[in-house]
Amino acid sequence: MRILLLTTYFRPDVAANGVIMARLAEEFLASGHKVTVLTSVPHYDINQVWPEYSRKLVYAERTPLMSIYRLYTYVARDKANVLQRLMAYGSFNLLSLATGAVLPRHDVMLVPSPPLTNGVIADLLARTRRTPFIYNVQDIWPDVAVRAGMIRNRGTIQRLRSMEDYVYRRAAAVTVLSEGFRSNLLAKGVPDEKISIIPNFVDTEFMRPSAKSNSFSVRQRLAEKFVVLYAGNMGFSQGLENVLDAAKCLESFSDIRFLLVGNGAGRAGAETYRRTLGLHNVDFLPFQPHDDLPDMYGAADVCLIPLRAGFTNESVPSKLLTIMAAGKPAIASVDEGSETWALLRRAKCGLSVEPENPDALAAAILRYYRDPDLRTVAGTNGRRCVTAEFQSRAVAQKYLDTMQRVIDGKMHRPEPVTVRTNSAICRPDR
Repeated sequence: MRILLLTTYFRPDVAANGVIMARLAEEFLASGHKVTVLTSVPHYDINQVWPEYSRKLVYAERTPLMSIYRLYTYVARDKANVLQRLMAYGSFNLLSLATGAVLPRHDVMLVPSPPLTNGVIADLLARTRRTPFIYNVQDIWPDVAVRAGMIRNRGTIQRLRSMEDYVYRRAAAVTVLSEGFRSNLLAKGVPDEKISIIPNFVDTEFMRPSAKSNSFSVRQRLAEKFVVLYAGNMGFSQGLENVLDAAKCLESFSDIRFLLVGNGAGRAGAETYRRTLGLHNVDFLPFQPHDDLPDMYGAADVCLIPLRAGFTNESVPSKLLTIMAAGKPAIASVDEGSETWALLRRAKCGLSVEPENPDALAAAILRYYRDPDLRTVAGTNGRRCVTAEFQSRAVAQKYLDTMQRVIDGKMHRPEPVTVRTNSAICRPDR
C-alpha cells in the first residue's frame, strides 16, 4: 500500500500530533507499506522556523520506503490572532497542494485535523490524483474554537461549519478518537458507517518511568521539590488561570512547585495572571527537546490535565496516555462522564475534579502530596493500563484496516451530509 500522510506536524517537532503521526508512519513501514509525508518545517516548540529549515520552501528527506517533504510555513507570532493563524494554515496548505500535485499517485491519504483546511487540500488532491482520503479528527473544529470564544463572528462560524460539512462529505472515511467524538459527528449527520473509532496511543518503549533525580530535575532545581507538572499546548481550552489559582491556594507549602511547560495562544495571558497574583511557586518553560521528555515527567510527582467546563468531549488529551506511560498520577479537571473521566476511573490512575474549581484542584494535589503510596499505586496502574491497551502497533493496524476498506471501495463516496448546528456549542455572542 502506498500511503500519503498530510499532517501539519511530524517529528522532530514536539507537537503531540506530530509525535503520534511519526510513530504511525514507523508502524506502517514496519508492516511493509510505503509512506510519503507532507508536513511543515519544524517550528512548534520555539514558535519560529528552525534555523536549519529557513532557507528553502521545500526540504526533501528520503529513505527506500519513506519520503518526507517539509514545507515552509508562516509562523503566527501571536497564536491568539485568528488572521495570523489563517496565514500560517494557508502557507502550508498552498505548498502542500503544489507539492502533492506532482507526486506519484498513492493508494490512500491519511489527513489529521486540525486545521480544517487540511481536509480541503486533501479533497483537491483526491480529485486530481484519484486518491481517496481518510480524515482523522484529533480535535473537533470549529466547535473547540467557538466554545473557547476564539471565533465569535456569525459569518465566520457559518463558513467554518460549511467547510466542516464539505470535508466530512468528501472524505472516504472519518476516524475519531472516542465515542464522544462519534456522537458529535452523528449529531451533525455524518453516517455511522463512515465513522471509525481509533484511539490515540503512546510509545511505551520511549516514554518510561524515570527516576525523580535526573538531569532535568537537577538542572531545574526540582529534585527536592514536590513538582506539579502541566506540559503541552497552552490554549484557551486549558484554562490555566485555574491552575494558577490553585497554586495561590498552596503557596504556603514551600516545597510544592508548579511547572508549566509549553507554548500556545493562552501562555502570555497565563504569565500575566501569574504576575498579577504575585506567585513565586510557578515556573514557565518552553517546550523541551523530545529526548528529554522521560526525564521531565520523571521530575514530576503529579501531572495535570486542566480543561475548562464543556471542552472534554471536543478534545481528548493525548497527554493523559503520556502521563500514564511515565508512571505518574494524573489530576484531570474534566466534566463528569467524559472519556477522560471514565479512563481515570477504570484504570485507577488518577483523580478527576470539577473543571474551573481551583479549590478542588488544590485539594487533589494535597491528597497526593500527603500520600506517597497513593502516588505510587496510581502511577503503577496507569503504566499497566497503557502497556496493555494503548500500544502503537495495534492502533496502526486499525488505521491500515480502514485504509484497505477505503481502497476496496467499501467506504468510498457516501451520500452528502449536512452539518446541523448544535445551539449549545454555537453561541457566538457569549
